This record gives sequence, structure tokens and C-alpha cells, in this order.
Amino acid sequence: MKRIEDFTIIENKAVDQGSFILVAQCASRLENIQPGQFVNMQVPDTQHTFLRRPISICTFNKEKNTIKFYIRKVGNGTEKLSALKVGEKVNMVYPLGNGFDTDSKSPLLIGGGCGIAPLVLLAQTFAQKGVRATILLGAKSGNLLSLKEDFAGIADVYISTDDGSMGEKGLVVNHSLLQKVNTFDKIYTCGPTVMMKAVAKLARENNIPCMVSLENTMACGVGACLCCVTKTHEGHKCVCTEGPVFNALELDEFIDE
Repeated sequence: MKRIEDFTIIENKAVDQGSFILVAQCASRLENIQPGQFVNMQVPDTQHTFLRRPISICTFNKEKNTIKFYIRKVGNGTEKLSALKVGEKVNMVYPLGNGFDTDSKSPLLIGGGCGIAPLVLLAQTFAQKGVRATILLGAKSGNLLSLKEDFAGIADVYISTDDGSMGEKGLVVNHSLLQKVNTFDKIYTCGPTVMMKAVAKLARENNIPCMVSLENTMACGVGACLCCVTKTHEGHKCVCTEGPVFNALELDEFIDE
């Protein structure tokens, strides 16, 4: 069930280059949040930044009623969110979208950039089911992988960086781990579109189901404005309500012509 609620900021910490960790707490109990879902967060200065910002849920804590976000500053809205102070309020609509299923016994998670964030809760959910996920993280440089510690103890972590400063040098889709991709029964991916398309192609070539989390531009978050639609085999669908997670085989842009 969607809720609209004020959250209190309890932590705002700058990490890596141009990103920050935001932890917010609400007065009511948090439950039924699925990995891959997101919130629509109101920007404090609504006069100049009217639209809310869709932000992936990184993790949540039922006991403390908190949600953790990993946010990259990419414009005026996220810049203002980065300036929120502990004790200030921020309004959110949550939880939104359809998340990842966890129907896998040997899952491979592949994340790049900010797309790593929703994979933390996915890995935690698998761990709670007694399944240890394997995760492959990609970034331009090792100093942009501030979330890697969140996977410690719950997943087997592999890393690829463009500059070779951490893990293997090169793109995630060229990592040596993928030489044994057939040991996994499902692939989950979130990150830059070009990365996800390459991951989906690899999965398709090896007959492995692949779930992708799209990051289309959104406004309302509830399917009313139609600005986030994506083309599928069944027609156009709203990413905010019928996604953001899709089977890659559903998406026209993820299938080679």
C-alpha cells in the first residue's frame, strides 16, 4: 500500500565523488518494502524544484523505521537533498513500483554506479532466505564503490573498475567471473542502460533469465503523467507502476534487431 509521510533525517553523509548517504526515519512502522522499489521524495525548495525525485531504496530497518538511500548529485533537486540537515523533515510517497522477485537458488547480481543501491536490499533478502548471492560491482574507480561494504558477510563480491584501482580492470561484462555465468540460474542487474543491455545479451545467449531495473525519467511516480513509459512486447508500460523491474526479454530495446 502506498503511503505519503514525513520522514526525519537522521544521517546525511557525503561519500565518494558527488554522492551521499541519506538515512530517514518515519513515525509509523515500515513493512512490505520489496527490493527494487523506490520512493518519490519531495525536494525542500518546491518553488524552484516542483517535481519529486524518484530514489531507489537501498535498505530499510523495521526496528528503527528507517530507510537508507545512496544518492548521486546530478542536478538541482539532488543538490538540495544533499543539503538536508539532521532533524529536518522530507516528505515521501512510498513504496512505489514493482521490485525484484527472489525466485533463485544461485543468483548473480550485477550493478554499476548508483544502480548498485537497490541490489543491497536484494542481497539482504536473499540472505534472509538462506541464499548467498554473488554480486559483481562496476565503477569508473574504486573510490566510487562506497556501498561495497554493505554486501560484506551476505554475498560473494567481485569488482571491476575502469581504471583498475580495485578488482579487475575493465567493464563488468568483461569480468572473468562471467566465464562461468552458467553456474547461475538468474541474473539481476541495475545501472547504466548500456551496461544492462550488455548483461541482458549475455544472459540471453546463455538462456539465463535476466531481470533489469530501469531508471527512466519519472515525474508523478504513480502512472498518471506517462513520461516514463517504455516499449515492451505488450505495448507501452509505465516504468513507475509496472516496473521499474522487468524481464529483459519483455523490453524491445533490450532485444537485438
